[in-house]
Amino acid sequence: MTLYLSQIRLSRAPSAQALAPLLTPCGGGKRRSAAHNLLWSIFSDGAERRRDFLWREEGAGQFLTLSARPPQQTDLFETHQVKAFSPQISAGDRLAFSLRANATRFKRGGARVDVVMDALHSIPKETRAEARMQIAQTEGEAWFARQGPKAGFRLLAAQVENYSAEVLEGHRGPRKGQPQFGILDMAGQIEVTEPAAFLAQLAQGFGRAKAFGCGLMLIRRAG
Repeated sequence: MTLYLSQIRLSRAPSAQALAPLLTPCGGGKRRSAAHNLLWSIFSDGAERRRDFLWREEGAGQFLTLSARPPQQTDLFETHQVKAFSPQISAGDRLAFSLRANATRFKRGGARVDVVMDALHSIPKETRAEARMQIAQTEGEAWFARQGPKAGFRLLAAQVENYSAEVLEGHRGPRKGQPQFGILDMAGQIEVTEPAAFLAQLAQGFGRAKAFGCGLMLIRRAG
């Protein structure tokens, strides 16, 4: 399986920079939704095309994508830096990883919940802020370890570096009850157990909210 790992950067040309506030606006879910649409402009080649790329924002107007096809070049962007991504991985290989993910699970009754939000709601409101990162570490690490058996890896170590919750774009109404999704940034080390399963999952991404810049795992050989 050959994929394409691309560095995408908004053009520095004055005409593109003048549009930057519209193309990459400030503000959580709104920014992520706009970035997704922006990247669709270089991957969508027809009305029937379904999204076949993962992405994450690396800085203002800068993105990484992992895709089944190379991105198209347009005047809105600097020349894309594209390289074929077809890692040769064997069982037992140890890889360092970096992952931005929306981690969810099903509760009894069929409701899907964010693992960190759900755990936070079980403790007193006055202690949530203080406990937030510890719960993010515990729940995020446990969630990722559970992905291993079907995704062809064993988790060796994981450190949650950040956790944030963002409002879904388009919500109108009171803050209480507004739809949100959580974003975990974690890094660590895994051991590959089933290379084919791992590479297939790498292409599909991990967790949910992939349209919002989650799910792309970056890997390198562990030192």
